[in-house]
Amino acid sequence: MAPWTNTVLLRFLIRKFTEELPRSEYRSKTQLDDAGRSVVSNIEEGYKRPTTKEYLDFIGFSQGSLEEIKGLIRQAYQDRFLKSKSGSNLTGLGIDLKEFKGRLGDFKGGDSKGGDSKGGDFKGWVPLEVLYPPLASLKGADLTLEIFIELINKTDWLLRQTVTSLEKKMAEEMPMSAQEKWLKAQMERRFEEDRKIDEELRKMAGRRFNEKLKKE
Repeated sequence: MAPWTNTVLLRFLIRKFTEELPRSEYRSKTQLDDAGRSVVSNIEEGYKRPTTKEYLDFIGFSQGSLEEIKGLIRQAYQDRFLKSKSGSNLTGLGIDLKEFKGRLGDFKGGDSKGGDSKGGDFKGWVPLEVLYPPLASLKGADLTLEIFIELINKTDWLLRQTVTSLEKKMAEEMPMSAQEKWLKAQMERRFEEDRKIDEELRKMAGRRFNEKLKKE
């Protein structure tokens, strides 16, 4: 659920930022807004897919959209539409990711589907500003490069953790063929043989060392 709640917040912050872009930057606004929607929607669509592999594929699409957002945010900074302020962070805006996750999770209802997941179905629609009051007074001018990068990096880490979890789940769901079982047994046997050889070599080295000490 944590990756999904992070992406919901990221999309909200993107909208706050793009609302204040000049009309001449309509292409940048459209690209950022679309990528913000995509990073959320792919998690949601993937979650409803019937197989773990499909879910994993959509998480990958979400990761791609997140990387696009990072690039567009850096471009906005380079073009001087987004300021940089050393030390600025989400906490400085009154935003606590764990608290936000709890509010959104309680509102949607919990659920899980291998690894982290988003919540269940909506119980109704409530604006995020009402659901999480610290967002009510937030303005685009309050946002900085550092704040966006903080949220993007934390979301990226959570998505990578989700991928690892889903890959493990998918491996457990797929039965091994006879050949794969044979190869696994051979690898385990070879590992055990190598371990015994290493142990014997250590013993031999120890005996030689002791013999050398006695001679001296």
